[in-house]
Amino acid sequence: MQIDHIPLGQLSVAAINMRRGRKAPDVSDILPSIRARGVLSPLFVRANGKPDNFEILAGKRRYFASLEAARESGEDRSLPCIVLGPSDDAEALEISMIENLLREDPDEVTQWESFTRLVKEGRSVEDIAATFALTEIKVKRILALGHLLPRIREAYRSEAIDAATIRHLTLASKAQQAAWLALFEDAEAHAPRGSQLKAWLFGGASIATSVALFDLKSYAGDIVTDLFGEEGYFADADAFWAAQLAAVEARKAEYLAAGWAEVVIVPTTAHFASWEYERAAKRKGGKVYIQLRRDGEVVFHEGFVSRAEAAAAARRARGEDENAKPARPEMTATLASYVDLHRHAAVAAQLASAPALALRVMVAHAIAGSPLWSVRPADTASRNPDIAASLAAAPATIALSDKRRAVLALLGVEEDRASLTRDRYGCDLVPVLHRLLALTDDEVMQVLALVMAETLAVGSEAVAYCGEHCGIDMADHWQADAAFLGLLRDREVMLAILAETGGAAVASANASEKGAVIKGLIADHQTGANDRTKCDRWVPRWMTFPPAAYTERGGVPMVATAQRARWMVGDEPPTEQEGSGALPSAETADDEVVPAQEVEPDGAALAA
Repeated sequence: MQIDHIPLGQLSVAAINMRRGRKAPDVSDILPSIRARGVLSPLFVRANGKPDNFEILAGKRRYFASLEAARESGEDRSLPCIVLGPSDDAEALEISMIENLLREDPDEVTQWESFTRLVKEGRSVEDIAATFALTEIKVKRILALGHLLPRIREAYRSEAIDAATIRHLTLASKAQQAAWLALFEDAEAHAPRGSQLKAWLFGGASIATSVALFDLKSYAGDIVTDLFGEEGYFADADAFWAAQLAAVEARKAEYLAAGWAEVVIVPTTAHFASWEYERAAKRKGGKVYIQLRRDGEVVFHEGFVSRAEAAAAARRARGEDENAKPARPEMTATLASYVDLHRHAAVAAQLASAPALALRVMVAHAIAGSPLWSVRPADTASRNPDIAASLAAAPATIALSDKRRAVLALLGVEEDRASLTRDRYGCDLVPVLHRLLALTDDEVMQVLALVMAETLAVGSEAVAYCGEHCGIDMADHWQADAAFLGLLRDREVMLAILAETGGAAVASANASEKGAVIKGLIADHQTGANDRTKCDRWVPRWMTFPPAAYTERGGVPMVATAQRARWMVGDEPPTEQEGSGALPSAETADDEVVPAQEVEPDGAALAA
């Protein structure tokens, strides 16, 4: 590779240049600079086989701007060029594309033309993605444009067709594309676009394969996938519904076998309105409602009865005649309000003087809900399956579940409940209060403790304060697992953790290794595998009470929360160094002071 100044007359645009064949480029943005200073950034060229002649692989806009500047001034010009050695067309095209993609984004059709050339030159999708820092799905999406009719591609290039419409057209057959193109080019016709186009292609109904309850491998009908490889649709809606309803009937049979009183299938023409139903446990006659939706999705609502059924059950429980006609009330609504207010005042005054009773009423409201309260259990579910599995296996989670079963048994409540506390006011309040009144103060306090544990907000100041107040040692409740290691991303943090678990010398020796290697070393020091020194009862700084950070960059929510908790109780806010969690010194596992050159690049202290 060398840099030469080559006269304009000895240059031409290479056939392999990704912008060749298009109209003359707009150079108005760079022409003033080239008039004044010439071309500062060299072009990429290679010999074209003629003596002293070269073809431009990258730099077409600078070349055309120089031609215009030379025509205006009447002077000959030479351009700085990087002259590449002999190379195959694929390498030359890559150079052209890299240079152009970094300067001005070409349209997707132009990218398709160039990517197609690379594929013909033997480049794979993976190679192209790696070369241009794109995802493989992005490359596939661009290559999929090749399955469209040429006139549709050109309309997309000129922005006469939007991206959503192009995406749906990749679902169409050549015949459908031709029919749509005829509508598109007819000034008096209307060509459907966007979601309307999808409905047009599928005859009014498009059902995605993601909603199927059955195994797609066993489906005998046709499935149409978009050429981007991201979505699939059932070509025959009737065939889909036949398979889907068979799967629904199988699920219905499973529910009935599991002991549910009734399973109701709600057709696509009806709607399951949750406000018209009340929750009811399986043992109390709760039903399962299976809602079918027009788009093929099936939603399962477990443990509900209609409000009318709930009211009838309540009348039966009171010994009233379900079929009795309502009589004219003896009180007007205003009179009833008058009496209610006076009764409420009397009971409220009594409660204020009876702490034992008030405690039980409060616990009952926290468990069963209240129209005036908003108390709900903390959402400890995670969509990440690895995190969910880690939390389920944690000793603290198991201990809380054992406590929950004991309290549920104490109250005589079904033991399959996910939580004691409910987030919806219902008919459980008085029965729960009745059971609480039969318990001793110590037993009520056990119930109250569980209620508070379930409704403790995740990541709150209360968690930070109570953890410090109780002196919780997280090593008693947690140990590093695959989920934790898999979530580590920051290299600086991983090296700091390796220094904590294996020593600063180990971290320094592996400072240039890949993240996977560093994680493997951390895991080895947790278990003592591969002859590594085992680090017992290690807990990351984030998880301790009080928590700390590994760097000065911030972004550690639990540290900020702990600071707020201290401020709320009047403690002095921590200094910047204390808040960040960076330690002033570093020690090895043998309590030897680590020389400065063995500390990580960020200078954060590493304690054994």
